[in-house]
Amino acid sequence: MLTHAPHPDRTAGHRATAEAVLTLLLPYRRTLDDPQDATPDAFHPQLRRLTPAIAAGAPIRFTLPGFPCKSPNPAKVLGHLPDEGERLALRFLDGLCARIAAVHPPGARIVICSDGHAFSDLIRVPDAHIDAYGDALRTMIRDEGLTHLDLFDLRDVHGDLPYDEQRARLHARYAPSLETLRSGTRGGDEETRRLYQGITRFLFEDTAAFPGTRSALQRDCRTRAYGVIQRSRAWGALIAEHHPRAVRLSIHPQPRGSAKFGMRLLDAPDVWMTPWHSSVLQHPDGRRQLMRRADAERLGRLVLRQGRPSHFEAT
Repeated sequence: MLTHAPHPDRTAGHRATAEAVLTLLLPYRRTLDDPQDATPDAFHPQLRRLTPAIAAGAPIRFTLPGFPCKSPNPAKVLGHLPDEGERLALRFLDGLCARIAAVHPPGARIVICSDGHAFSDLIRVPDAHIDAYGDALRTMIRDEGLTHLDLFDLRDVHGDLPYDEQRARLHARYAPSLETLRSGTRGGDEETRRLYQGITRFLFEDTAAFPGTRSALQRDCRTRAYGVIQRSRAWGALIAEHHPRAVRLSIHPQPRGSAKFGMRLLDAPDVWMTPWHSSVLQHPDGRRQLMRRADAERLGRLVLRQGRPSHFEAT
């Protein structure tokens, strides 16, 4: 049976389109290195992932693990439901897909893979709060007319099984061993080490009440951080199985060459900060910034939307 190689001009055109899509993403790249000198040809994993959909004339599909639930620390957030931070982030993602359609007419879709149930026991947020958060996200996507976004969570995989059983199945099938993660953080795996340190810090900051000493809390958070990474890696493997052709985005900083592309959703002073770990402060010039609720509260007045706390306006 004869096969024909792709026409060189067509192949070059597909590559050019993939680079044009990456050019749209690069200004929002979340990274710990210098983002200024990054060019599309430095992101080979993403170019390889983008090209098949472009060659097929199909919509590009992205997956973005994140939007798990609100932080349980009331000094950081306004409550357990989505607010202006999520609204702005969702609008940004939907708008990014619309802009991709200008360079790739079939367009793009982002599947938000809400991961709260994967590790709710470890971050100590009730599953009922995570259900309410996810349901409110779906309502927000619908009410805002965000037609390029989909939401995916453990309920789409295991239905109505008890969440403890869903987590146990996820962990047993996909999670790396604790020994593997520990050897990575201690043996020069810089990405795993940074992730471990970042999650440990988040867990420490998110603990609003702890009966023991500060050093005991730090030990507890270090232990839980490894569990969160195990479940996060498991969630990533499940997503790859359910969305095998998607381009993987991440809300964590990612180096060049990573299979994941780090995405910054909104302006924040900390590259690890997200809408679900913070509140929005709107400045007089219209700029919106993520920061801890306690800080935003000192700088502005609370704004309600549909009777619920939404964000702060600088005064």
